[in-house]
Amino acid sequence: MKVHLTNLLQNYGQERDDHEVYRDHLRLSEMAADFGYESIGCVEHHFDPGYSMCPDNTQFLSYLAARTSNVKLQTTAVILPWNDPLRVVEKIALLDNLADGRVIFGMGRGLSRREFEGFRLDMGESRDRFDEAAEMIIRGLEDGYVENHGTYYQQPRVPVHPRPLASFKGRTSGVAMSPDSAVAVGRLGIQMMAFIQGPMRDMHLPMIEQYRQAHRETHGTEAPPPMMIDLTYCHPDAEQARQVATERVANYYMTCVEHYEFGGRHFESTQGYASYAAARRAIDELGLDKVVQTYVDAQIWGTPEEILRKHRERKEIVGEYEPIMVFQYGGLYGDLAEESFKLFSTEVLPELQRL
Repeated sequence: MKVHLTNLLQNYGQERDDHEVYRDHLRLSEMAADFGYESIGCVEHHFDPGYSMCPDNTQFLSYLAARTSNVKLQTTAVILPWNDPLRVVEKIALLDNLADGRVIFGMGRGLSRREFEGFRLDMGESRDRFDEAAEMIIRGLEDGYVENHGTYYQQPRVPVHPRPLASFKGRTSGVAMSPDSAVAVGRLGIQMMAFIQGPMRDMHLPMIEQYRQAHRETHGTEAPPPMMIDLTYCHPDAEQARQVATERVANYYMTCVEHYEFGGRHFESTQGYASYAAARRAIDELGLDKVVQTYVDAQIWGTPEEILRKHRERKEIVGEYEPIMVFQYGGLYGDLAEESFKLFSTEVLPELQRL
């Protein structure tokens, strides 16, 4: 099993200096390279430091490219509607050269209304923009030039230099948090990635199956194992693990509720986002406390033994998959996060890699 790590770069409650947050994440990322994680990643987000603050994950990873030698570097999600596709191809190609071919290109379409508004973009166009840009970028990374004549991107043919060091087939992924995104990722022939939100069997497995079916129908082969992102906390004492995880994971989820406006009604009327209206219905029907607890329980945390058991149970449900760990979130940082990371990396990581 390939095990990855990604960074959210969350300044929870804006308790610290932004620079301190970055130094904290970079320190753990460099340590992860030494422990043997498959990749180190970073998500793209804007305008809300209390939720996540990395406006350019290729730049973040370029620093790590110089500080590491073997670990892969993953743009967990470059949000395509917020970026010019030509510039994405150029940045990924450059990063691939700086990292000696160690890049995994991850992409997504975005969910936060405030981020679309900040970029002066219509959120209702995001599905079509993503689909057009994704195909354009995938072609560009393979061909070494970018050209497109579509609805949103009119791009005359231009060469890209430096060229990527090798094909990106087998090292491209896409975030899929809705049924239409799962199908889109499957049709693109890339690896599905999902942030864990709720019960595996009821919430995530149906989208994984849609991804697999779309890949099979489009490409005639079986899809790569999905990647799954968990908020992780590891401690030798089960009760301590439960208390810390319950508090800090809940902290993080509440920033999601605020950043994405899960309690709002705009998803119902925004093209391409109807499935996200379920979050508001769940809050209305079950109450916020119950929804938060469901989210907490869905993440994989606990003692080393509990974490390994939960991963084995997940594998029985979905088959092969690749876990992506998040160790810093919701006010979990500094020594507390580092102790969790080290315990996981010494006692859990080697066993997971053998699954």
